[in-house]
Amino acid sequence: MLELDRVSFGWEDDKRVIDGLSLKIREGDKVVILGANGCGKSTLLKLMNGLAVPQSGSISYRNAEPKGRAFRQDCALLFQHPEAMLFNPTVREEIAYGPRQLELPDADERVAHWATALGLGPLLDQPPFLLSGGEKQKVALACLLVLEPKLLLLDEPSASLDPATVGWLIDALLDSDMTVVAATHNLSLAAELGSRCLVLGSGGRLLYDGPVTAALGNLALLEEARLAHRHRHRHDGTLHTHLHVHDWDGS
Repeated sequence: MLELDRVSFGWEDDKRVIDGLSLKIREGDKVVILGANGCGKSTLLKLMNGLAVPQSGSISYRNAEPKGRAFRQDCALLFQHPEAMLFNPTVREEIAYGPRQLELPDADERVAHWATALGLGPLLDQPPFLLSGGEKQKVALACLLVLEPKLLLLDEPSASLDPATVGWLIDALLDSDMTVVAATHNLSLAAELGSRCLVLGSGGRLLYDGPVTAALGNLALLEEARLAHRHRHRHDGTLHTHLHVHDWDGS
């Protein structure tokens, strides 16, 4: 469905954010991108969404260049900070913006459906800038789901959501036919978001591509990716050093 071939990219001439990365996303995949802050997860999603263009290498979507109206409807990206996505005067107009730009005939029905699904009905006539962080995240998510994309890209999707909405989102994604790629540094969420895992190291290098459970059980890999660290503490007056993972206990 989506193929990256030796892709490299940097926001500055002397700093590579993604370095020679090759991978394939198959239709129906549920993929988690794991990595510490600053490893290139957000940049990789922007490359997949066509918002950034590789400086070397190539990206193809269904064997064609990722651009045009059809690609924009097929591929949707949820930004880590929802404020970057919201600019309409009301929540209703925000959710309807994409369908109307694409001239979809059932725009109003789609808005009503996803507003209900995400509990946004009472907020439809509110200005988005007055909402809480979690409410803004729900609106941004509704703006994507209303398009019924085939490829959904999520950047830290749980960042501002309450636990109940995170649970709803996980169930909705796993039950859907959408291909999903979700980036996070939250190890406890990774196993619930997908079955395949890409682990990025510094400079956007691909350290691992395989089952999520195997990645989460590989402490050496997690340490190399800066998702685990060595923690010093004392027992009975003796200093010990342990490799420590804070938000995934392996159970």
